[in-house]
Amino acid sequence: MNVKVKALPIEDIIKDLSKQFDIPIQEDSGEFILKLPERLGKGFIRGSSFDNGIGIIEYSFTFYHDLELLFSINKTHPLKFIFCLRGKVAHTFENDQDVHTIHSYQNVIVSSSGSNGHVLNFKANESVHITSIEIIRKKFTQRPNYEFLGLSPELKELFQDSDAHKKFFYQGNYSLQAADIVDEINEKKVSGFLRSLFLEGKLYEMLVIQIAQYEDDQANKLPQILRRTDVEKVKQAVELINNNLDKNYSIEFIAKEVGTNVNKLQESFKYMYDLTVNKYMQQVKLEAAKDLLNTSDYNISQIVHMIGLNNRSYFSKIFKEKYNVSPKYFLKSAREKEAADKE
Repeated sequence: MNVKVKALPIEDIIKDLSKQFDIPIQEDSGEFILKLPERLGKGFIRGSSFDNGIGIIEYSFTFYHDLELLFSINKTHPLKFIFCLRGKVAHTFENDQDVHTIHSYQNVIVSSSGSNGHVLNFKANESVHITSIEIIRKKFTQRPNYEFLGLSPELKELFQDSDAHKKFFYQGNYSLQAADIVDEINEKKVSGFLRSLFLEGKLYEMLVIQIAQYEDDQANKLPQILRRTDVEKVKQAVELINNNLDKNYSIEFIAKEVGTNVNKLQESFKYMYDLTVNKYMQQVKLEAAKDLLNTSDYNISQIVHMIGLNNRSYFSKIFKEKYNVSPKYFLKSAREKEAADKE
């Protein structure tokens, strides 16, 4: 399937795709959603845009046929920060032969020159999830950007190039931090006005991560370039930890379970989360404890046991270090709020 999209901004892109695929649009407070019918595949395409010229398009689907999306319009195209959570997608510039394949957990920063467009190619029967942050620079440069202080000269020039005089392409390494943000977006815990606020905040958070990764790459600060297999092993380790919060696994045990060695696992966690494995486990346990204190009827001793800690004093110490309040006071405040809400 070859689909030519001749529309901007994001709402018009979704409307254009709706007409070409003959799919109705669902809307939730500025978030436009296309759910694929069985004749085409399964999954969705959705998009939102906000003031200041920033927006997001997500492609989370499996198409039953090869799909080529050509974005071609006689206007300056947005600056794109593309992140691949699942599967892979091939990107080319319109009228260009160079193909860039974006794999899982990789990100690209891309800008076409002039009104030259972009082409995204998706393979049939392959599950993909691509998130594209789209920035219309003429609008974005009108917000208080503080002269893009702290950005490298190259990125500063890229953001200020509102008429797209220069073509730009950068392909980054791997980021589970960005993947976590996409997962949070997909959970869709709120709707309406709150969803709009939440989505805009997460959009800026992901933008910060991708810019920081680019700056680090250019400064050669990263200790290594991880292979996709390394990233998959970290993902397996994260799932093992998250699904077994009542256990206190040793690093040696986790490394063996996911098929790597301790040093490699530590380096990978440091690379992607800027945390050691033990620190990551501690943070996950504390987040779970905070949620339980806030939403359940369990007492502190029960919660300490549920997150795999045996020492209540130690739990109180690390909880207060992270949240600046004791678990006892946090629980008391949560119960008081719950009682007030019932009145």
